[in-house]
Amino acid sequence: MRIALGVLLVAAPNLAHVREGFATRWTPHGISSDQYESTPTFTPDGREVFFMHSNPRFEQYRVLWSRCRNGAWTPPEPPPFAAPASVLEADPFVTADGKRLYFISSREKQDPDDLDIWYVDREPDGRWLRAQRLPEPVNSTGAELLPRATADGRIYFGSDRPGGFGQGDIYVATRERDDKWSVTNVGAPVSTAAFEYEAEVSQDERTMIVVADRGDRSHLYRFQKIDGQWTEQGRIPARPDVFQVGPLLSPRGDRLLFAEATGELSGEIFLIDLSANPDKSWPPSCDRE
Repeated sequence: MRIALGVLLVAAPNLAHVREGFATRWTPHGISSDQYESTPTFTPDGREVFFMHSNPRFEQYRVLWSRCRNGAWTPPEPPPFAAPASVLEADPFVTADGKRLYFISSREKQDPDDLDIWYVDREPDGRWLRAQRLPEPVNSTGAELLPRATADGRIYFGSDRPGGFGQGDIYVATRERDDKWSVTNVGAPVSTAAFEYEAEVSQDERTMIVVADRGDRSHLYRFQKIDGQWTEQGRIPARPDVFQVGPLLSPRGDRLLFAEATGELSGEIFLIDLSANPDKSWPPSCDRE
């Protein structure tokens, strides 16, 4: 993954759900480890979570899967569709209907940093079908990151492909009637001469959280759609001394999960409210069985 994300060197107490900076550490016991956990996504019933797991230096990416059973999350394991551990895979995303999961993978590539968007469909009985790679022009000679599907099947993602405005931009892919895909750069003010490489979009497509490196590590920037145009609303409050990555909005767009470094626990998943009265039933809690 062609990303210079910064240094993971900050100490923190070995506790979950504590206030630290501007956000609350969320990663549940059983999922939290001395490795880097990020980019969570949930099935519609909230009883399964997929997330990205990497080493403390944010390398050697894998997708892991945990299920809520008997009031606790099961030990994370690779999902049935995962490639061997030597293959980089990351950025899972379960669609709102739970029938498909998108992720990025370097499988079938000579260059391990050449991450493409793949998807895997799920049968009603829970079985996963064979993973499929999306065609060009969705995938490219560059790296594609953090695929996010809308209700009508369009896919937002980041890419460092040639022809963008900066080191990386945000794109949206649309499936046409002839079963081919078209890809459009989201454009300014989302894509700039800086390095934008992840974009999370709310279900109503009125809020977008962009991960961008504007010269001082990668941080989270909030955009609102006003009169059909994206308008920047400033940076999400988070620690300035480490990078943030892997944003996930709640269904109402009023809460946000993201990952950042915590020192001895490496990377953990944090939760922040984006409104004064958010729906606190999200993110799903296995303790609520």
